[in-house]
Amino acid sequence: MSTLTVSNVSDGSLSIPTTYVTNGSAKAWVNFNGTGTIAERDSLNVSSLTDDGTALYQISFTNAFSAADYATAGFCGNDGTGANIATVLTKKYNEAANTTSTANVAVVTTGGQYSDANLVAASIHGDLA
Repeated sequence: MSTLTVSNVSDGSLSIPTTYVTNGSAKAWVNFNGTGTIAERDSLNVSSLTDDGTALYQISFTNAFSAADYATAGFCGNDGTGANIATVLTKKYNEAANTTSTANVAVVTTGGQYSDANLVAASIHGDLA
C-alpha cells in the first residue's frame, strides 16, 4: 500500500491545508425514513439504526469515535400529517447518552412534542478512534 502525504490540497486557484479536509469533514452521516419501519436511504460510517420509540432513534457507527463528545447536527421533514417538525436533537432527553459507537437523536415538533418524521438526517463531526 502506498501513502501520500501532503500539507495542502489545491484546485489550481485555491489551496487549503489538508487538516481542514480531515478535521472538518463529517465522519458519519445518515439520511433515513423515521416513520413506520425505519429505513436508511444513504449513509457514511453507519452500521445500523434502531427505533427506540416515537421520534427516538439510535445511530450505530461502523467505526467508533475517539470520544463521545462529537458534534451532531440534523434536520428533518414533516410527520406525514402536516405537523411542523422543528429539529433533530442530539442526546435523547432523559434517555441514553451518546457513546463512542452510538449517537442518540430525537425529533421534536415546533410545539415541543416528539413526532416521527418521514425524513431524518444527521451529520456527526469528531475524531475517529
